[in-house]
Amino acid sequence: MTLVQAPLLTNGATHSAQTFRMMVSGLARGGEGIAEGTHLKVAPLTTPGAGVVVGEGAAVIRGKAALWQGSYSAYNIGTETVAVSPTGATPRSDLIVLRVTDPEYEGGLDPTKDKINTFEVIPNVSPTTTTPPAGITGIALARIDLPARTGTITAGLITDVRRVANPRRERTLYTAYPRTPSELKKTDDKYMNWPNEARWMVQVPEWAQKAAIIVTIAGLRFEGSDVFGAMQICLGTREGEDTILDDDQTPDVRRTTAVIADSMWVLPEFRGTTQPLFLQTQLNPHHTGWLQVDEGTSIVCDVEFTEGPV
Repeated sequence: MTLVQAPLLTNGATHSAQTFRMMVSGLARGGEGIAEGTHLKVAPLTTPGAGVVVGEGAAVIRGKAALWQGSYSAYNIGTETVAVSPTGATPRSDLIVLRVTDPEYEGGLDPTKDKINTFEVIPNVSPTTTTPPAGITGIALARIDLPARTGTITAGLITDVRRVANPRRERTLYTAYPRTPSELKKTDDKYMNWPNEARWMVQVPEWAQKAAIIVTIAGLRFEGSDVFGAMQICLGTREGEDTILDDDQTPDVRRTTAVIADSMWVLPEFRGTTQPLFLQTQLNPHHTGWLQVDEGTSIVCDVEFTEGPV
């Protein structure tokens, strides 16, 4: 038999567990990992000791034992403590995983009485490990890098290796069109909020971990002699990297297109709030040229927020 019968939502039909696992796999687009960025985070015990605590949340785990095994849905209500053995005379790295052991494909557990979903410690992994060993149906949550003779796990020993199964993305385009001329002359290498029109109030999603921002200024006007300066993107109190403006030209008026781009981590206090997004510009005092935007200038801002473990 090649095409499996019967499809879900067919009256009177019965469906195997595999049918539901394949549905989970399809809905997850084949991805695996935590469901949302805050889920299943590993942290030290309230009083640090020989173990860690796994936070609440859900995950999708892709089966590794067979091609058409499908994917499993697992979730943790509340928190669960996972014991970690102390080290001896040598350091050791352990991997904390959420594992599924389905007796249809491995082992001999009884789903009516045995734990199929478990948090497990895989000891003695490489100190660069971020995924479970091949063949294990599970997802990695954290790596614990223990020095020699250590039985107390603190936050500094925990490396978060979670991945979001299908990260959310939100992209928005903003535009601005200066109606009146606005000049910026030498600023003595001090940043000024300019152009004034390049300013937007941006809603930061509650789940955002990273922002990729591109601002394009078409028709930016250079005047006077040569111009040397820089522009940077600011999101709230976060300042991006400099984009250099270097124009070693004649005093004639000339126009150019400037592209200012950066990626930045979203501060926790920004999530779920509205933040100003704007440009700052500085000009070197040793160059006598200046900048202008006017009705011949268009400004476009492309902002994309993406989700990740937080």
